[in-house]
Amino acid sequence: MPDHVYKSIEITGSSTVGVEDAITKAIAKASKSLHNLRWFQVSEVRGNIEGGRVGYWQVTMKVGFTLDD
Repeated sequence: MPDHVYKSIEITGSSTVGVEDAITKAIAKASKSLHNLRWFQVSEVRGNIEGGRVGYWQVTMKVGFTLDD
């Protein structure tokens, strides 16, 4: 297996559906401008409360990708 060098960035996704949807949407959006995405690590989950209910979820995560040769 070759050695890899990774770069990571922090992104935040949001969703009215749930945490998994917020993660999926954020990764899909990031993949449109970044390539070689390899991993993600959730660092924070928070949300907005509207009328005593969860209005939307926010998930902050690190996303890692390999650098080009």
